[in-house]
Amino acid sequence: MIMRRVCVFCGSSFGARPAYAEAARDLGRLLVARDLELVYGGGNVGLMGVIADAVLAAGGRAIGVIPDAMVTREVSHQGLTELHVVESMHARKAMMADLADGFIAMPGGIGTLDELFEIWTWSQLGIHAKPLGFLDVDGYYSHLQVFLDHVATEGFMRERHRAMVAVEPDPVGLLAAMGGFEAPEPIWDREVGKR
Repeated sequence: MIMRRVCVFCGSSFGARPAYAEAARDLGRLLVARDLELVYGGGNVGLMGVIADAVLAAGGRAIGVIPDAMVTREVSHQGLTELHVVESMHARKAMMADLADGFIAMPGGIGTLDELFEIWTWSQLGIHAKPLGFLDVDGYYSHLQVFLDHVATEGFMRERHRAMVAVEPDPVGLLAAMGGFEAPEPIWDREVGKR
């Protein structure tokens, strides 16, 4: 699959380390250098604002999707190439999924995890066959990776679905890993409940 647009899930805060914002800038510039458009949550705060500003400053296209209730709370970015205002968080995730050809989770909180895990679930079910990955800045996702290995070991995730998500510490490596993505077989009804 050829990627033209990448959806980036990331925090509406800056986080505790300057490395997070720097990684957002690096990823934004890399997307433009690779002629990839950014799809993201539409805010101008935290890492969301950093990556959008980096893409725009480099001459790229940044497409935001934000729920109408969060336009003032998250302070929607007014300088985007496109800004879609939708009625709910569910509509936001669905539109971002439709617009993007791949998905990256940068450091972020519960919302970031919710977004990536829902997209991951959809892939596991065969709803889409798009690559996804964690940008593991300074080991931010290392503890989560241990837990996800545990989930697979305990039989609640098949190894093929555990292995489908790329994990890389830098944007170049992550985009390279995502470029080689091949969707595994989805879960089918006959597999549900099997040991």
